[in-house]
Amino acid sequence: QVQLVESGGGLVQAGGSLRLSCAASGRTFSRNAMGWFRQAPGKERDFVAAISWGGGSTYYADSVKGRFTISRDNAKNTVYLQMNSLKAEDTAVYYCAGARTLSLPSRYAYEYDYWGQGTQVTVSS
Repeated sequence: QVQLVESGGGLVQAGGSLRLSCAASGRTFSRNAMGWFRQAPGKERDFVAAISWGGGSTYYADSVKGRFTISRDNAKNTVYLQMNSLKAEDTAVYYCAGARTLSLPSRYAYEYDYWGQGTQVTVSS
């Protein structure tokens, strides 16, 4: 069984930065694509960013391109989301997800098998 635990969320002012981490335990995700999604109150869960199993290919939602960077360290079984130039509309619970059946990044939530519990990111303006 694979478990994902997100950390790094918190309260930040607009224009600030946060770095989220997602640590995996159990079976390794070293050959699995990983992704970040977010969900604001009253909204659907939206795609944020994804990364291939080797880390050489990434994919971002248009709303975060140029501001967010996804990366992974397979030796540590950890994926990261560096968030810069944060905006109020970035406020949401951020979820980490893993896809056992994928090696390439995907924007589709249904392709992911394992999800973390989420970490709250609140951006004030």
